Amino acid sequence: MNYDIHYLTHYRYDGTVTDNLNSLRVRPANTSTQRCDEFHLRLDPEARITRHIDYFGTEVLEFGVSRPHDHLTIDVRARVATSDPAPPPEGQHLALSGDDYLDVAGEFLLPMPNDPLSPIDELVAATTGPTPLATLNNVCQILPDRFAYQPGATYVGSTVDDFLAGGAGVCQDFAHLSLVVLRRHGIAARYVSGYFFSTRGAIDGADDSVEVQTHAWVEALLPGDSVEDPPVWVGADPTNRTLATEAYVKIGHGRGYADVPPTKGVYFGSAHGALEVSVTMTRVGAATTARA
Repeated sequence: MNYDIHYLTHYRYDGTVTDNLNSLRVRPANTSTQRCDEFHLRLDPEARITRHIDYFGTEVLEFGVSRPHDHLTIDVRARVATSDPAPPPEGQHLALSGDDYLDVAGEFLLPMPNDPLSPIDELVAATTGPTPLATLNNVCQILPDRFAYQPGATYVGSTVDDFLAGGAGVCQDFAHLSLVVLRRHGIAARYVSGYFFSTRGAIDGADDSVEVQTHAWVEALLPGDSVEDPPVWVGADPTNRTLATEAYVKIGHGRGYADVPPTKGVYFGSAHGALEVSVTMTRVGAATTARA
């Protein structure tokens, strides 16, 4: 599938600010099933942009606006080609303790500082499957059975405990709880930030162009079908009860949301800023297969 993506962020301040320093993680990644063919970033006010790759492999764009200003517009446009991943492997739980698996899993097996204090033993038991893949599929089905998708129920700083207590949240909350559950099963898991093409957001009834939001899902490291096969990262979306497909456009991953926020910044001044964000995904006709 081929997509044109338009990501527009607009800050308007009720006074003048200076020294507005920002970092962006908005460029779609290049993976074995995804290729970013075009990428353009425009800033208003204009600023010099620097780039680097962070620890987890995501491209970070940084800029600063030192002169006084009362607004900031970040206009991102990209064209991306995606393809469906290969069928996920069905290796056994025993392989999760092997050296080959643990070498790749690394820190994605470790608990996070904001892991829940609330007991989740029952949830871990309920999601246990005969293979790691079955466990991953159980997580994708059981979590949305137990918790409601409800925008406004949580905020960007909410914890897994908040989600457990309130029983409702958004994709970020489903992803964070999934990470905890999978890691308790001994399955390495990482948080993914990107976009999901869903016709529920269709513009004027046209399925080819949709309004979306930045989306979150997970990637679980599943052992290969045999002992000779390496483990494979498999995308899964517990918010939508599915494994990742060509409808998903990945920006980057980390151990949690804090590793891949789309925008992050500070400015000097007493003014307050109002934020508007919009993302439009449009399917385009070029029949190109994604590749790394």
